[in-house]
Amino acid sequence: MFKWLLLFAGAGLFYLWIKGKKQAEFNAANSSKPNRNKPEKVTVPEVMVQCQCCKVHLPQSEAFTYDDRFYCSKAHLHALDSNGWVGDARWRISPNQDLRPENVIPDLVVMHHISLPPGEFKNQSSSQHIVDFFQNKLDPNAHPYFAEIVDQKVSSHFLITRSGELIQFVSTQNKAWHAGVSSFFGREKCNDFSIGIEMEGDGDSPFKDAQYQVLVNLTAKLAVIYPYLQFAGHSDIAPDRKTDPGIYFDWKKFQKETGISPEKLPFGLSPR
Repeated sequence: MFKWLLLFAGAGLFYLWIKGKKQAEFNAANSSKPNRNKPEKVTVPEVMVQCQCCKVHLPQSEAFTYDDRFYCSKAHLHALDSNGWVGDARWRISPNQDLRPENVIPDLVVMHHISLPPGEFKNQSSSQHIVDFFQNKLDPNAHPYFAEIVDQKVSSHFLITRSGELIQFVSTQNKAWHAGVSSFFGREKCNDFSIGIEMEGDGDSPFKDAQYQVLVNLTAKLAVIYPYLQFAGHSDIAPDRKTDPGIYFDWKKFQKETGISPEKLPFGLSPR
């Protein structure tokens, strides 16, 4: 009797071993087959973008983005690139520009002020009027004053709004139409060799600290490419026609915060 029990036990163990072996073979054979009941994971390739400054390609997830442009580093985002555009400015290209004379490199910055309508700069729509003006899109019906200036063709390289936003209209390599009839120590046609910066404001109100901070940062960027820049007001180069940036532009504050040499401010630091 005991002999038969051992025989049945051995047969049972042998059966279990055979069954386990077949299950293992089945699992191995089917492990590489896709599970038709489970959707396959699709690998999406990384989107590549190009740095606006140095043109290197990099994954979009690693790029710094500003105004729908991509940069490979913060340094390039905050720089003036080789084409004359500032990375952390909002670009709104003006048609009112042309080429500088051959071999002319800017060596003068002309400071202006502007507000549209005049004396109004309380909200963002005022800044947008200036953008529209420089892009020849100003609506003459939006304000009586606009009908008087709508046909003028004017631009500047930069605008610094009351809130401290930097907007660029023209590459520093090109000529913007900001100075008009002008003379800088006997050199006529200042547009040919200058960079125009508009501060949103008028001649009756101080400019904002945020505007000075953006101006200081912009000056540092410009100095990297144009180390010989001098600075003047529109009234300095067209004294019979213009009064901007006006008595409320703080030349002493500007010189102190930029650290530029007083020799680069040939008309002095006094309000005017």
